[in-house]
Amino acid sequence: MIAIIATLRAKPDKGEEFERLFTQLAAQVRANESGNVIYQLSRSRTEPNTYKVLEIYRDEAALEAHRASEHFRSAGPGLGGVLDGRPEIEMLDAIG
Repeated sequence: MIAIIATLRAKPDKGEEFERLFTQLAAQVRANESGNVIYQLSRSRTEPNTYKVLEIYRDEAALEAHRASEHFRSAGPGLGGVLDGRPEIEMLDAIG
């Protein structure tokens, strides 16, 4: 399995909008991507407007399907408008 931890920072005063947009995306991922195991947004307790997303995919094909999905691609412009910079992406190999 492939794991990803993405760090995203919302612009000041855009946290609620970011959460709304991301929650809509996450619902689409869960409903339409059988190769996705986890797609969970979490908010930092110590850094305002900082979020982490834990993503787990069954394999490389599932990750590619996620990236190519219409719901992921169409969410990009809206999320881009509320993010403060590009996401930081860490790719991991799931163990066990």
